[in-house]
Amino acid sequence: MAKSEQEHEGPVIHDRRRIDPRTGQVRDPTGGAAPGRAAQAAVAGVAKARAAKQTGSKAGGAKADKQADKQRAAAEKRITELEASVAERTADLQRVTAEYANYRKRVDRDRAAVKAQATTVVLAALLPVLDDIGRARDHGELEGGFKAVAESLERVVQKLGLESFGSVGEPFDPTVHEALLHSYSADVSEPTCVTVVQPGYRIGERIIRPARVAVAEPQPYDPSGGEVTGDEPAEASQVSADEE
Repeated sequence: MAKSEQEHEGPVIHDRRRIDPRTGQVRDPTGGAAPGRAAQAAVAGVAKARAAKQTGSKAGGAKADKQADKQRAAAEKRITELEASVAERTADLQRVTAEYANYRKRVDRDRAAVKAQATTVVLAALLPVLDDIGRARDHGELEGGFKAVAESLERVVQKLGLESFGSVGEPFDPTVHEALLHSYSADVSEPTCVTVVQPGYRIGERIIRPARVAVAEPQPYDPSGGEVTGDEPAEASQVSADEE
């Protein structure tokens, strides 16, 4: 029995800590007596430390949240500034692109106008030559090498857009015809070109020279029942001159 007691006997550890590490309460060293001032102070110190730790943790969290909000606001402001800058640069690029497109159109238009003007000047200078070729053809003098040269010149001016107009029998149009002679005729029902003195020339819709023609109009109406001819005014003038 003594040996059994000796086997169970061992070092005895006495926990003299005044504060229970599990519950955080002050232990009663007297076995039930009220804790002393030292114990109360220790408890208050522990509570204060815990409160300070919680307060510090809350303050640190609030500070971190405030810092995050500040960074978020700065990022949103920077994004807004970048978006405004991109919009401004895009507007500038669109404006420059439109100005360049208008510039190219204006240059192309001016270039075409200069080209057309130069072509018109050259062709207008060749009109007397074309008139001579036409008269030579009418008189049967367009033969041999001169005929080949004349036909080559006419093909060239046609490729450049020169077009002749004006023919006998077409209605008189003061916008494209120039009347050099005038007469009356019973064979026409409206002012008509009866003779083409010189053909007209145009490039597209632009008239370089109007066709110079002789124009005949219908006989004017005579209330007495007769027809007034173109010679009657001349005869009346001759009678008046004889009587005088």
